[in-house]
Amino acid sequence: MDRGTERDAPPRRGANSAAADDTADPGRVPLAVVVVDRDGLVSHWSTGARRLFGVAKEEAIGAPAIDLLPVSGALPEPEDAYGEYGEYGEYGAYDGPGPGLDSSLDQGLGYPAAGRARLTVPGHDRERADVLWWAYPLVGPGRERLLVLAADATAVLRPEQRAPESPSSATAVAVERIAPGFALHTDFPGAEELARRLPDILPSMSVGESARIVAQVLELGYPVLEFSQNDRVPVTPDWGVARRAERKARRERAARAAAEGLPLPDDVADDGEDLEHAAVRERLEFLNEVSGRIGTSLDLSRTIIEVSKAVVPRFTDVAGTYLREQVVAGEGFPDGVPDTRTLWHRVAVEHTDEPGRWDDVVPVGEAMPFPAHTPFFQCMTTGQPVLVPRISEQMGHAIAAQFEKRDIRPLITGRSMLVVPLKARNVVLGFMVLLRHPERVEFNDMDRVTGAELAARAGLVLDNARMYTYQESVAETLQDSMLPHIPPRMAGCDIATRYLPGTLLGRVGGDWFDSVKLPGARTALVVGDVMGHGLNSAAMMGQLRTAVQTMAALDLPPARLLRNLDDLAQRLGDSYLATCLYAVYDPIAGELHLANAGHIPPVLVRAEDGRTELLDLPTGAPIGVGGVPFEAVTVRVEPGDRLVMCTDGLVEVRGEDIGVGLATLCESAAHPAASMDDACDTIIRALAATFTEAGHGDRKDDVALLMARLNGIEPDDVAEWRFALDPAEVPRARAAVREQLHDWGLAKLAYVAELMVGELVTNAVRHSHRLPVAV
Repeated sequence: MDRGTERDAPPRRGANSAAADDTADPGRVPLAVVVVDRDGLVSHWSTGARRLFGVAKEEAIGAPAIDLLPVSGALPEPEDAYGEYGEYGEYGAYDGPGPGLDSSLDQGLGYPAAGRARLTVPGHDRERADVLWWAYPLVGPGRERLLVLAADATAVLRPEQRAPESPSSATAVAVERIAPGFALHTDFPGAEELARRLPDILPSMSVGESARIVAQVLELGYPVLEFSQNDRVPVTPDWGVARRAERKARRERAARAAAEGLPLPDDVADDGEDLEHAAVRERLEFLNEVSGRIGTSLDLSRTIIEVSKAVVPRFTDVAGTYLREQVVAGEGFPDGVPDTRTLWHRVAVEHTDEPGRWDDVVPVGEAMPFPAHTPFFQCMTTGQPVLVPRISEQMGHAIAAQFEKRDIRPLITGRSMLVVPLKARNVVLGFMVLLRHPERVEFNDMDRVTGAELAARAGLVLDNARMYTYQESVAETLQDSMLPHIPPRMAGCDIATRYLPGTLLGRVGGDWFDSVKLPGARTALVVGDVMGHGLNSAAMMGQLRTAVQTMAALDLPPARLLRNLDDLAQRLGDSYLATCLYAVYDPIAGELHLANAGHIPPVLVRAEDGRTELLDLPTGAPIGVGGVPFEAVTVRVEPGDRLVMCTDGLVEVRGEDIGVGLATLCESAAHPAASMDDACDTIIRALAATFTEAGHGDRKDDVALLMARLNGIEPDDVAEWRFALDPAEVPRARAAVREQLHDWGLAKLAYVAELMVGELVTNAVRHSHRLPVAV
């Protein structure tokens, strides 16, 4: 190709090319967009760049551009490839031997440059990619130094023009030569349209930054593709969306004709069905379909996604959902009319554009207010839909001004917009922004009615999910406040606990666990289960747990404590029924004292050989039955033994023998674990797997699990004396305690301990008449 004589020829296609593709736009290509700052680091990395260069955006941002864009080693060209303009061409186009883009990144550019090179891309479907690139030096107050556009050359070549895959076909296919270059955009038909669409290929920036870069690109030269048959076409981005003008349905064209008062097109004029009735029926069918697709779950996040996906692409091409802060947080019902200070959270964006095109500009999760002059504010304050048939450049500029450092004009200008409120009980919970592509029929008054009905149904569904989320949050807060925060280490034992709320019957239940510090370095361990579920059971559980703590502090024996608890439950009401297992661990004596009130027995894991034992305790009657005595059992334990106590929700499911769960509990409790927490997790996973394999995957009941490792107290850490009933023994007792504390290295505690022991022994001598005094 002689670029010196043909460079400024008007765009034209060869006969073969035109025959092969009458409608294809050769300049419409997927583009990679990269911006490099003054330190040589990447500040923007588009979705197209990730696809072309094989590097994720998270890895690219802030990385040296020279490491990510190694497009050196240009393709060889014929000797006369440069024409009369020399190596760089009229506008600095570069596609021959010489410095590549990596040199431009390393040394800086004073002019635009372009080239074509081979690039090895990790994970690419070809060993080396054929890359076309354009580089623009940027000047101005910002940190941006270089704008790089890149494209895969094979995406430009049509199938019949691509290089052959095997030597046998090499002679049958002629490879068309392509070179990137620059030209004045005014050289092409539709120059104003090219300038208006130029922000489409730029990264997400503020309106000011975008305008500054657009002006520089237009001044330095518009990116073009030069073909060997003397074609030269401007580059426009391809977002992967098919031409919608070619896919418009017959009914859409009929609706447009009816809206404009024109006669029906020939292919729909003979339908024989009244157009208005057909449109109404279609919208009713759509609303009915949407109603069946949303509200399948009470999960707020899932409901939001369902609402967004229900309208795309049938009703709209883009759907953005915004909710008030209280709704997203799962708080109470929002009060008052929104104002300019109200924060709206963008919770979903669904669209038919290229994946990732909207992500950088309008990311999900962002919270922002809206000023009073916007259609969004009008919708949220009036509670009525707002229809904008086409977003003008002036309105697009006004809307884009609200998005700092991002220019959304290319995404919204020229599109039809409908903003519909999401209401419940006459309060606006949020709104949806619906956009249609310019090629699609505009939103009309019937669409406004349809959108309002759609939003009304979606608002009720979202409010139901919001109320469920709020009630679930209240229930979790209540449950957490009622469950104790047990320290992991008590005197002579280590403790780990787990609580799992019921999965199907609400987040609040009556299961509980507790530990109480007792005199003599002893520890009381409690697990209980109130009959039923819900707030009533949780309230009963709170009362019984408080009563157990109070009576345990009185150092009542286990059987006596359960009897007193049973009496209390009967006085509170007939509905107070619960099971309870109460154990007292004496680390000095190495004993467990246990009493049971209708609860499942505990498991004891012996440290010596890992053997598990389901302790055989008198079952007793549940708390609240009354009239049934309780018995206590003493069990000898050794240091390192573990006691596992749980509620029936862990080992029992409907339709399965509880013996299976108890056997699995014993087996899993014996497994060695790195920590007590790991041991608890192992038990829960083992029981869940057992019931899932048996076809009982849904655990309805809540679960309380308490595991205690009984460490004991070494004999050398315990001292014991007995004294006669004689006042003269008081000084002797004080001296014995003082000497023992000095031997233990606790001399600082001696003075206070002496005073306490002196008072205790004095009272014992005065008021005890038969038993010896023991310290």
